[in-house]
Amino acid sequence: MSITDTLLQVRQASRGLPLLEEARINEVLRAVSDTILDRVDVLLEANAEDLRRMEPANPKYDRLKLTPGRLKGIASDMRNVASLPSPLNRVLEETVRPNGLRLRKVSVPFGVIGIIYEARPNVSFDVFSLCFKSGSACVLKGGHDADCSNRAIVALIHEVLRRFCLDEHIVELLPVEREATTELLHAEGLVDLIIPRGSKGLIDYVRREATIPVIETGAGVCHTYFDVAGDSVKGAAIVNNAKTRRVSVCNALDCLLVHRERLADLPELCAPLQASHVILYADEPAYQALQGRYPEELLCRATPESYGTEFMDYKMAIRTVSGIEEALTHIYAYSSKHSECIVTEDKDAAAYFQRMVDAACVYVNAPTSFTDGAQFGLGAEIGISTQKLHARGPMGLREITTYKWLIEGNGQIRDN
Repeated sequence: MSITDTLLQVRQASRGLPLLEEARINEVLRAVSDTILDRVDVLLEANAEDLRRMEPANPKYDRLKLTPGRLKGIASDMRNVASLPSPLNRVLEETVRPNGLRLRKVSVPFGVIGIIYEARPNVSFDVFSLCFKSGSACVLKGGHDADCSNRAIVALIHEVLRRFCLDEHIVELLPVEREATTELLHAEGLVDLIIPRGSKGLIDYVRREATIPVIETGAGVCHTYFDVAGDSVKGAAIVNNAKTRRVSVCNALDCLLVHRERLADLPELCAPLQASHVILYADEPAYQALQGRYPEELLCRATPESYGTEFMDYKMAIRTVSGIEEALTHIYAYSSKHSECIVTEDKDAAAYFQRMVDAACVYVNAPTSFTDGAQFGLGAEIGISTQKLHARGPMGLREITTYKWLIEGNGQIRDN
């Protein structure tokens, strides 16, 4: 079957989704959640085939890997999505015009959403749950790295859909070949929206080549600024959690900015990182502050390339700044507009930082690792948007709906 034929089937399947009752949607999602837990061994076996083709040192390895704990978390997230209120048919605005026309702005599905992603098999489950709950069919375009995992996941979902006598074309997985990506990016009239998840190179390619609307879920170059009024105990915990919780994800910390007057506290701020063998790329003042107080084999001098890099590894850059303005200038120059943080006990500095930083998520005294749909109470996420049109930050159910105007009259005609 050609890619076009597959997309036509998905388009046709999408037409019936807005008619499904919310209770039935939730029942299907709970059934998929239960089946995940029943098929842990099958899913792990498929994932192991993918893992065997990738070196463990590859930064993508952690993203690719499924474990019993991660599958349990995925199943829990799906149940969370089922428990959330439907994002559809919400009245966003309502008004009656002077001529008696009644206008309502109501949330509706996009229709068909295409997702292009790399070594992240969890995305297959997350995308299905969110698209299904929000009334859209979805087209999955994974990469070679996770193909066995993705096929096992989609086969599981199709099995549940058939059990409920639903059209399994509600979700389809395209072949891994690059030609499938090209066709998806040019599927005008068949796909309403494309969301890329992956490297900067992938996102740039999709933005450049697509002829249908795109929502960018950009790379995460994330900073934490330790202010002159920062609490070093809080700071050490925040930096460690943001950097080491999962280094391969987009909300991981890449650069610590430290106020010059707090360089004496830098060894304390970095001390917890030693347990994870984090390599530090420090500018000269920071290097001098850490020398002899951080493992020599893990301490390097920063180069210009150390800044603006999404490491996706146990590596972090450090730069010394004279104050909040220099920190803001650095963030302005290097941020991917994903997540930024300030550690400070100065409320005015915190408010100023949040007002001035241009990013989807701006934190005070909390790590960037919280930028996540589930952590925000969204159930799960389809991606973290770093653009400013339509949606920004973690995109859950409401962010993957659009709206239409419903107008009711009683014979009014326009006379001008």
